[in-house]
This record gives sequence, C-alpha cells and structure tokens, in this order.
Amino acid sequence: MQFTLEIPDEMAQSLESQKENIPQILALGLREITANPSMGFSSLIEILEFLAKLPSPQEILELRLSEQLQTEIDTLLDKNRSQELSDSDRSLWQHYEFIEHLVRLAKAQALLKLHQST
Repeated sequence: MQFTLEIPDEMAQSLESQKENIPQILALGLREITANPSMGFSSLIEILEFLAKLPSPQEILELRLSEQLQTEIDTLLDKNRSQELSDSDRSLWQHYEFIEHLVRLAKAQALLKLHQST
C-alpha cells in the first residue's frame, strides 16, 4: 500500500538517512502509541515513571509484567521459534530486553537494601 503524508522539513531531514527503516519506525511508533499503560509496564517510560516515584524495595520486588505485555513477549518468543523475526519485531525484542535489564538491576538493589536493613 502506498501512503502519502506531509511532515515538517526538520523531520524529513532526519528521516532522509533512515529511508529504509521508515516501516520499522512507523511500526514501533504505532506500538508505543497504542500501548495501554494501565495494563502494566509496556514501555521504558512507564518503568522510569515507576522508579522515579522512589518505590520501596518491597514494591520493586513485587513489580510484575502485565498480562498484556507477557502475551506480547510470548507471541514474539513463539514467532522466533517458528520463523525469523522481522526487523521491527527484533527491535521490539531488544526494547523489552533493555527494560528487563533495568528492572533486574532495580530488583537486585532492592534485595540488597532489604538484606542490609535486617
């Protein structure tokens, strides 16, 4: 399908070097826009907002994926087992891995704080 739109010159200049990545950029942008933050931590922004509230170590340790996000991850895992991931799927997977890394670091620090206070 062909799609035409007008964008600001500044954005066009930024996209010029990313022409081949525009479908991936759009796919990731749509996923971010349509993510439902009330269903859990579906992006880095929600994780950072959660951590910015300075939760207690116990709250950090209790942090879990939403059902929706777990389903998305399971879908990507299944897709990876049965076929090769697309570029946008691979990028999304890397996004989830980065978020998981941040949460693991926060949980490790929270566990250390709990052990130090006992």
